[in-house]
Amino acid sequence: MAFFILFRYVPMTNIVIAFKNYNIFQGVWASASGPCPEVCQIPGCEHLDPSKCKLVTVHKTGCSHWVGFDWFKKAFSTKDFWMAMRNTLWLNFLDLLLGFPAPIILALLLNELVFKGFKKVTQTIIYLPHFLSWIIVSGIASRLLAPTTGVVNLFLVENFGIGPIDFLMDKGKWVATYITFGIWKEMGWGTIIYLAAITGINPELYEAAEVDGAGRWRKLWNVTLPGIRPTIVILLIMNIGRILGIELDRPYTMANSVVRDVA
Repeated sequence: MAFFILFRYVPMTNIVIAFKNYNIFQGVWASASGPCPEVCQIPGCEHLDPSKCKLVTVHKTGCSHWVGFDWFKKAFSTKDFWMAMRNTLWLNFLDLLLGFPAPIILALLLNELVFKGFKKVTQTIIYLPHFLSWIIVSGIASRLLAPTTGVVNLFLVENFGIGPIDFLMDKGKWVATYITFGIWKEMGWGTIIYLAAITGINPELYEAAEVDGAGRWRKLWNVTLPGIRPTIVILLIMNIGRILGIELDRPYTMANSVVRDVA
């Protein structure tokens, strides 16, 4: 209940603010008391444009009135809004297309490991990136992909004669880098749900498949995947529902002024 109130009812104050000429010094409810004066009441501004005069009055007196969709119209009329909308949809679509199957595949591979000790160590290692902040991940990316000293560029130059490549300054390569590090960070954590779903599959189904002569691939295709299909569908719907949201710290820490148009 506390979680529901905190994340569902408390943010409603922001909805109220969005439709008001909000005054931070008076708060949400005090700002709503009374309409703003239509005539300028500040000495010396009688000759100003009425609209500007009204803004000055609001600033000086602390008056706040309902403005309807004015702020939304202002936001929709700027090119930065539509650029942010386009980039958000595009980056989240790529995350969904490439990042959603990754934990499923990894969970299926981990489930096939025979040695339990090695399996636990592997799981622990792939879970760790989830606990790193995006500032740390961005620092790792900049170190690995540095044009002259980065491990990736040194490897490409020495073994293939390619490069150096500036991954973080080229718009196309930056998007690929952004998606790759996002998958690396969250892929291991996402396997937890799928591994839990796999453990819930009835072992008798695998035994029956073995009796029928099914190998590992057939058991994977005919038993494991159908067993976790409901989990996949639910998580897919939830991820699609978040396609218009994005973590601010992720593009903020990884982007720069050169790739701003795609970040």
